[in-house]
Amino acid sequence: MRVIILADFAEPSGGAQSVALDSALALAARGAEVVYVQGVAGPVDPQLAQVGVTCRSLGLSDIWARAPIEAAVTGIWDVQAARRLRATLADLVTPGTVLHLHQWTRAMSPSVLRVLLRAGAPLAITLHDYFAACPNGLYYRFDRHEPCTLTPLSAGCVAAACDPRSRAHKAIRVLRSLATRATLAQARCEVIHVSDRGREVIGRFLPPGLRQHRIDNPVEVERRPPAEIPDGATAYAYVGRLTREKGADLVAEAAALAGVPVLFIGEGPAEADIRHLNPGADVLGWRPRGEVADLLRTRARALVAPSRWYETGPLTVYEALAAGLPVVASSRSGAAEKVVHGETGLVVEPEAGALADAFRQLSDVAEARRMGRAAHDRYWAAPLDGAAHATRLVELYREMLARA
Repeated sequence: MRVIILADFAEPSGGAQSVALDSALALAARGAEVVYVQGVAGPVDPQLAQVGVTCRSLGLSDIWARAPIEAAVTGIWDVQAARRLRATLADLVTPGTVLHLHQWTRAMSPSVLRVLLRAGAPLAITLHDYFAACPNGLYYRFDRHEPCTLTPLSAGCVAAACDPRSRAHKAIRVLRSLATRATLAQARCEVIHVSDRGREVIGRFLPPGLRQHRIDNPVEVERRPPAEIPDGATAYAYVGRLTREKGADLVAEAAALAGVPVLFIGEGPAEADIRHLNPGADVLGWRPRGEVADLLRTRARALVAPSRWYETGPLTVYEALAAGLPVVASSRSGAAEKVVHGETGLVVEPEAGALADAFRQLSDVAEARRMGRAAHDRYWAAPLDGAAHATRLVELYREMLARA
């Protein structure tokens, strides 16, 4: 079996990219022949070559780093991306080949969907976000700081000032979504949701010809004893991009209300708000993946994932549970389905008051340790590792090839 994985980048620059790379590594370890096609010309994770994954690049630039007019046109339909992908696939697609698309919004545009659907091999698309239906990709009202309730591409949706940049940017994204919908409406392919929440939010807006599946993301963490959670002033930790839709400001405000230390690992536009709401917050910026794991084990009382948007499945939640840390998760997040309220963490509304109450409850170190140990035991009883992920994918690929 040959699996061709496609994504904008070939380095772990975000959640979707990390999943694409970990998926490629896991499939190669399982014996599949894996080819990784990246849209943007740039660095390649050295682990791919180490396990025999072949890499190809379309040699494109990030759409949103281009001149405004070019970015608008290619963001809607990039003819060059389609042409280069068609040429790249010409000698790769043979009998027994499966195509798997992870991300196409930063380099390739909806034009590549048509190429993939006509490539002569079955196609699967993992939905790490909601761009398959929603113009801004998050099904979230940035103008109101709340989840959206509109039908994507309805008159109300088109008129809404929900884009985080501008109405002009929203217009471009609407046109791109129309192109995506028109292409997928003619498709017979598989889409993969990474959480039940993701499927619940966007599945009803997808064309009826798409077969929908639910497969967990792979979580690559070393099995170690559960974090000890020392008696000292350990912090409530937030890991990720510092934005309002992810609730970073809520963590700062809640920690100030509860009078507890707070630690931020990441960067983003909400950093100024965080420092204003909580001058004592420790904001470290981005750190390498291994260093993040060590910081959580030595400095964290719990991980906090307070998303205001219907986040599909942040990997940091699974990694914290695997490490033996309790998690305070937003009830809107897909990852909350892995948190057993009161046993392995707390599931609360994404509001400062509710988060502060959760922080106060976990200020009892014995309670935090109890939940942390339960989280560790529960995670490792059925780990979401690469092997389990690859097994489920191969099962799906075989079904796809049988139908084809």
